[in-house]
Amino acid sequence: MNHHTDRRAADRGPSTTRGRTDGWAFLREAARDLRTTGAVAPSGRALARTVTDPIRVRAPRPLSVLEAGAGTGAITRALLPQLPRGSRLDLVEANPRFVARLHELLDAHPAPPARNTRVTVHQAYVEDLDTDRRYDVIVSGLPLTNFAPDRVERIMARYLDLLHPGGTLSYFAYLGTRRARTLLASRAEARRHAAVDEITAAYQHRYATGRWTVLANLPPAHVWELRRPDATGERADEQIGEQADQQSDEQAGARR
Repeated sequence: MNHHTDRRAADRGPSTTRGRTDGWAFLREAARDLRTTGAVAPSGRALARTVTDPIRVRAPRPLSVLEAGAGTGAITRALLPQLPRGSRLDLVEANPRFVARLHELLDAHPAPPARNTRVTVHQAYVEDLDTDRRYDVIVSGLPLTNFAPDRVERIMARYLDLLHPGGTLSYFAYLGTRRARTLLASRAEARRHAAVDEITAAYQHRYATGRWTVLANLPPAHVWELRRPDATGERADEQIGEQADQQSDEQAGARR
């Protein structure tokens, strides 16, 4: 599954009526499958602004941006007006009903042609996204703590692969979910959540450049920024790995 449609970017924000409609849509999808929807309400404005900060930091040069798990467009609407002239945005969403809402959003709020900003909507899972493009910024709204650990590993590895060297991944994680599952869920579910936390913690330890807490959201969330090392950093990592391998070989030889 990898359908996509081109649209021009939006310049105007959501109306109150639109926000209520999206809220009901999210609630319905959560009732169908909370594991893939991840929340009972779309992201609030404070969270949307924080998770899109890397766009503002890198402006005004044109950017290549990917939003994964775009949902009903709560973060998309905060992101679109910030895109510098000449930028490209790829929206990735697997839920076909949310994809339809994204098309409606872009159709209702076309950008002036002078902005020369192009948006493409892909109906796909981000780990299966068929593209050779690399991105300056990836903004993720996926509910990672709801997924199986092996899928989270594939998603995080794919994010790093899709970034340009020096590119930024910005994503959020809701507060208190592990404790809630420990108290309310089965032991198997609690173990799954703990395994996911270990995977994301490993990526945070290696690549994180910042973390912010957004309390003005339902539920509150941490926003993480991870950075793919640039070419110099990647070479340094390779040298460290080679040195570690050499030391290991020398120690093994000394024990023989």
